[in-house]
Amino acid sequence: MEARVWSVVLMIAVALLSVSAAEEEVVVVEEKVLTLDHSNFSDIVAKHSFIVVEFYAPWCGHCKNLAPEYEKAASVLSSHDPPIVLAKVDANEEANREIATEYQVQGFPTIKILRNGGKNIQDYKGPREADGIVDYLKKQVGPASSEIKSAEDAASFFDEKSIFIVGVFPKFSGEEFENFTALAEKLRADYFLAHTLDARLLPRGESVNKPTIRLLKPFDELFVDSQDFDVDALEKFIEKATIPIVTVWNSDPSNHPYINKFFDAPDAKAFLLVNFSKEHDAFQPKYKDVAALYKGKGISFLLGDVDVTQNAFQYFGLKAEQAPLLLIQKGDGQKYLKANIEPDQIAPWIKDYAEGLVKPFIRSEPIPEVNNEPVKVVVRDSIEDMVFNSGKNVFLEFYAPWCGHCQKLAPILDEVAISFENDHDVLIAKFDATANDVPSDSFDVQGFPTIYFRSASGKVLPYEGERTKEDIIDFIQNNRDKPAQSTSAKSESEKFESVNADAVKDELVVLQCGGSVYL
Repeated sequence: MEARVWSVVLMIAVALLSVSAAEEEVVVVEEKVLTLDHSNFSDIVAKHSFIVVEFYAPWCGHCKNLAPEYEKAASVLSSHDPPIVLAKVDANEEANREIATEYQVQGFPTIKILRNGGKNIQDYKGPREADGIVDYLKKQVGPASSEIKSAEDAASFFDEKSIFIVGVFPKFSGEEFENFTALAEKLRADYFLAHTLDARLLPRGESVNKPTIRLLKPFDELFVDSQDFDVDALEKFIEKATIPIVTVWNSDPSNHPYINKFFDAPDAKAFLLVNFSKEHDAFQPKYKDVAALYKGKGISFLLGDVDVTQNAFQYFGLKAEQAPLLLIQKGDGQKYLKANIEPDQIAPWIKDYAEGLVKPFIRSEPIPEVNNEPVKVVVRDSIEDMVFNSGKNVFLEFYAPWCGHCQKLAPILDEVAISFENDHDVLIAKFDATANDVPSDSFDVQGFPTIYFRSASGKVLPYEGERTKEDIIDFIQNNRDKPAQSTSAKSESEKFESVNADAVKDELVVLQCGGSVYL
């Protein structure tokens, strides 16, 4: 959900300077990550049956963190048989944006696995540290599903921290096996898959006597079976079974995939944020009991450590002294909050929420006491008076303080505002969408900066033109409730300046898990 998305140049060290008492020696380290751009991308991808491509932006801090790990992994994988090639593309470079568009890059870093000369594309969903990248890609380069023939195969394939999907068959043919094979190709980037003729080789399970999908997981009931081999039904079964009753957000990297799944789920999301070192044991059993009670009823549950989830506090506009706190966010963006909650208050508060008895929590910065800069500050508590009921033509920017493109736009908006300072029918304003809740029924903010124009008569238009003083002024003059004198040009040259709305999730998860940042 960030939005989207959640910086500095991607750099991979290619030289080390070693100075001794006798002499200074430069040791050049060969870069194993291929650098691709618009001039060589298609040719190089076409030559490889399997290549991994990172799309990065020069200002992205997470790209910088990934760079040395990605290079280490590339060095190891270059010796794999066959070699596994890792590459990178500066997707922020104007000349490369067509490539980024083709591969649906909406945030940085985005990593894609390209198979069969680029004909088959999958998102990379593995770890972001070198060893994890290596292990993940070694399994991805082989068959989508590995055959388990012996106890030795099972011992080398399974571990106690990952999810495994295993098809058990009397023979490797027939409709059930073909459907499983199709499913394996589709889900290979998300899970480890295997097939076997002997269920006795599998850990934590009983024998089976007909074709079965067995899902092994490191939480809750540890394994679940399904005999429905319809591909759509299998996908739904897997999606449901791989979400923990309570997702844990702490510093353990093995939990990170489940955090991503939690944010991707369509349900309302409940966050219980407590101090794990002091309060975990008191809250966890009570919370899990409530989560089990509401399983399948439209709410997903997460238990987070306040020391790890500081960015959640920042995003939701909360304060550390409000913890332990329970917050629910619905799909429409509405939030419900119980601060300083006690363990025994969890169940009745969730019950009141489910019955519609809890009032929404609306986040707003204080209304500024002084608001005399050229671009006026709008907060959630003042948006009714300053935008909806002002009777003015309002040019309103929704921004994030950390957004580089917003920072670049700020002085331009100042110039625009100064040009209209004697026109009392026009207001140039800005709204910090990371500190105030956006009225989602009026504005669709899926990136930063997002700009809307609301005429005095209430007509709402998104601004998608060039971000120059002249173009913005022309747009306002052409669309205000007065005769227009000039025309405005519309451009899509900066489409990648917007943050995918899901980056809201990724900025929360990513900053803790080393994932993607969106802009």
